Amino acid sequence: MPTHRKLAPASPWTEVTATKKDWHGADPRLLTSMFTQTLLIRTFEEYVLDLAGQGLVHGPAHSSIGQEGGAVGSVLPLTGADFVGGSHRGHHQFLAKALGYVAPGGIDLRRPVDAEVRTVLQRSLAEICGLARGFCRGRGGSMHLQWREAGAMGTNAIVGGGVPQAAGFAWSARQAGTDAVSVTYFGDGAVNIGSVLETMNLAAAWKLPVCFFIENNKYAVSTHVDEATAEPRLSARGLGFNIPSWRVDGMDPLAVYLAMSEAVDHMRAGQGPTIVEAEVYRFFHQNGPFPGSAFGYRTKGEEKEWRARDPLALVSRQLVENGVLNADEIEECTARAKAVMAAIGDELLEPDPDGKPGTRRIRPSEWPDPSFRDVGVRGDLSEFDDVRLADTGTGTGTGTGTGPDAFQGRLEQRKFIDVVAEVMSRRMAEDASVVVMGEDVHRLKGGTNGATKGLAEAHPDRVLGTPISENAFAGLAGGIALDGRYKPVVEFMYADFMWVAADQIFNQIGKARHMFGGDGQGSGVPLVLRSKVAMGTGYGSQHSMDPAGILATAPGWRIVAPSTPFDYVGLMNSALTCKDPVVVLEHTDLYNSVGPGPVDDFDYCLPVGKAAVRRTGSRITVVSYLAMTNYVLEAVEQLGLDAEVIDLRWLDRASLDWDTLGASIRKTNNVLIAEQGPIGTSYGGWLSDEIQRRYFDWLDQPVERVQAGESSPSISKVLERAAIARTEEVVAALQRVTGN
Repeated sequence: MPTHRKLAPASPWTEVTATKKDWHGADPRLLTSMFTQTLLIRTFEEYVLDLAGQGLVHGPAHSSIGQEGGAVGSVLPLTGADFVGGSHRGHHQFLAKALGYVAPGGIDLRRPVDAEVRTVLQRSLAEICGLARGFCRGRGGSMHLQWREAGAMGTNAIVGGGVPQAAGFAWSARQAGTDAVSVTYFGDGAVNIGSVLETMNLAAAWKLPVCFFIENNKYAVSTHVDEATAEPRLSARGLGFNIPSWRVDGMDPLAVYLAMSEAVDHMRAGQGPTIVEAEVYRFFHQNGPFPGSAFGYRTKGEEKEWRARDPLALVSRQLVENGVLNADEIEECTARAKAVMAAIGDELLEPDPDGKPGTRRIRPSEWPDPSFRDVGVRGDLSEFDDVRLADTGTGTGTGTGTGPDAFQGRLEQRKFIDVVAEVMSRRMAEDASVVVMGEDVHRLKGGTNGATKGLAEAHPDRVLGTPISENAFAGLAGGIALDGRYKPVVEFMYADFMWVAADQIFNQIGKARHMFGGDGQGSGVPLVLRSKVAMGTGYGSQHSMDPAGILATAPGWRIVAPSTPFDYVGLMNSALTCKDPVVVLEHTDLYNSVGPGPVDDFDYCLPVGKAAVRRTGSRITVVSYLAMTNYVLEAVEQLGLDAEVIDLRWLDRASLDWDTLGASIRKTNNVLIAEQGPIGTSYGGWLSDEIQRRYFDWLDQPVERVQAGESSPSISKVLERAAIARTEEVVAALQRVTGN
């Protein structure tokens, strides 16, 4: 018979309960703060539901009524320097942090509400209603509330989507030498999501000061937690990652405060992440002013039992019992909170002249100007105003500023992969804010391709080898970028892995600047994502994609595609200068290629939005990027064709060099777009459409295209070659188009 030995988790798992002695011994100022914050949040939420019932909230109104105890109790141990991020149901967390920031000494509702507190309430309500004076200019609404100044880094509509970013805030705080902590709030639904579990693992491995605060309200919309997991005590998740965990009654703000205080002390002492699970209950349905029983998934009896544990009623009762406030003062404070919200509503609303008596509408002057629609999708590139721009003379177009100078440094034939490592070495030596992360970037003498050669030895605290968890470390980098003190450079071994981290790439990082307002100071998301296009390497369908066509349709990202060593250096420098997120695509066909590259000058930038004319001609314009540019040049030389070859270099919509493209098209009246990507996700698909819209009158025939087939590349050498495009396919297309 085998022997059995019970194993114990490496970290403690504790349940915290507040006793009467705790309540009686609590600082009266703490209890008053609990009461006033809970009351203001409750009154605010009730007003939001009232507006939603009148049809004045466009979109969802995910109220947190009933759950305020978890937010207030957990935020009170924090300081203005700490970070919080919430879920789609995050009004209470946002307000608790914002109110604590403007009134760190507490709020006394026995006296008139001061201007800063009132402004927080007003701008929060305006944001939820989608109005211009909101914290995000009305773009975020109920689910995307952000006020960076207060450390409220953003609520998030994707379940679990904001969790990886919280680890980034924690990393930045620790790297900067502070004792600030990060708290990420999410519910029972998010606990089973991969990005949350990935981030728990990463935070524990790196000992980051981040608290995973689980608001277990028992329901993900209408599905009970017992149906979704075999372990409904959700703080048990921490045991698998060696994270100390606390479980507490979230309807008791003091119990939450006590548990959270222990967790915060643990994190500030440099001991790594924590988990706090607060059992709470939302009094209303997932969205709107009706209880869950109205939809049949909860009973009225269950709702009555939880309402009897109302955190606001509990705190009010304890204040009276402890002689901090009397019943009349409680009533006075309640009336003042309601009066403040009513007055704020009167500022934003007016009688509806076309409605029934008593109906109201948003004041027209409060709406954002429609012209603000696309402002802040990307930045204005003012960060390049004082940057040295240089080119070799092959770049044309308008670019930024006054245009590039002629490059004065020494050029030699350089191996492409060598300059990849050298420019990053230069930037990390010159700029202490640059941090590199990815799988194996700190090992193998420069990662899997040598792109990070020498970096880990020179900067061990800024070259971070990550677990295999693209969602977690891409999101962590997004948090670092939102914090703004550091510039993350993320490496994905293969471009296909973007789909593993699609939420962070597309929903989070790409949308953040615009979603949170877009045009304010510090609104940038300076992040560089390096990714490898590996067509032709035999790595098959899941390691070979060209993502340019899909990335170009996603808002927020800039895309660079260097095809020479010289361009790589200048484009990487530009990517690191840019305040927008930038994807730097690298083709494996180029890594071992040789071309002109710098020897002694690695400090120039190539202008944003400047293509390169690799060959002049007058019969046809051939547009390409990455390694396909060299195949195009080979094809043109084989045919002896009078073709103009344009290497785009910048691929995103905002950065395309239409001046260069337009001048060439007006000269040749004929266009061929050549790429290696498959037809289904083709970059040339949208580009040809745009060219034909802009230059229809100058085209002698429709824009022609060379691209790969429909299938992804296979492992078979023969089938792989059949699935991608190279010189031969360009030759055939040029012969077909020109009759040469």
